[in-house]
Amino acid sequence: MTKRGFISALVMVFVFLGSTAAPASDKDGLRILISNDDGIEAPGLEALFDALSTLGTVTVAAPSQGRSTASHGIVTDGPILIREFERKGSRWYSIDALPATCVRLALENLLDKPPDIVVSGINRGENVGVVTFYSATVACAREAAFKGIPAVAVSLESGETMDYDAAAKVAVLIVQEYLAGKWPAGIYLNVNVPALEYGLIKGFRVVPQDIRASGEAFEGRTNPRGTRYFWPLYQPLGSGDVQTDVWAVRNGYVSISPFRIDQTDPSVLERLGKLETVPWKR
Repeated sequence: MTKRGFISALVMVFVFLGSTAAPASDKDGLRILISNDDGIEAPGLEALFDALSTLGTVTVAAPSQGRSTASHGIVTDGPILIREFERKGSRWYSIDALPATCVRLALENLLDKPPDIVVSGINRGENVGVVTFYSATVACAREAAFKGIPAVAVSLESGETMDYDAAAKVAVLIVQEYLAGKWPAGIYLNVNVPALEYGLIKGFRVVPQDIRASGEAFEGRTNPRGTRYFWPLYQPLGSGDVQTDVWAVRNGYVSISPFRIDQTDPSVLERLGKLETVPWKR
């Protein structure tokens, strides 16, 4: 899949400013599973639910508490407690597990049929650049992609003007356009929305992730007893190179980055192939 092809498929969403998404003609036409890493009561999850409910039947399977930066961790060492309830006419599952496990459990055991798409978010804070490796929001989408199901991770940049409803409108537009196309299995989208009012967002940019090291640092301190310790400090990256996800969000655009499950670098794979001809020393 080329960047040009992906942009062509999404060309219609560039007119989103000032528009609203049309509800699906068949309320039950789409089956949508949503999850997150901020927990079942997070405002971003509710905003996403309300917006996507215009497209079909939405089921929620989310961790019972916040699990940010859990990456793609899964639960393997004990029972998983679930609380099922109805909210706004839909099934909600509060799950005592890491986010990726919540998605896998829903896909394997809780849903009657596979969903048409899995949407994760709306995360409080952007997930751009290499931070995506730490993100459990992105992991939810990746987990769905493992199963060949279309998936989108949606995050909202931190800031004083964070607007979950604006981010939810963006999510609806992207879900509609994404499902209208045919993409290879194992592809999932990482979407980041700037902390702006809906009408002030400039548009979409389909961009690669910024590969600069994340702004994580550690400040050394000493407590009154003389024990040394470190306090983690995080500083969001600046704009950086033009046409990356960090640049797009910092400049008022929604960033869309297509990710893939296969992490193999074919060029290095070919170069390393010569090792297969090296005599094996025993």
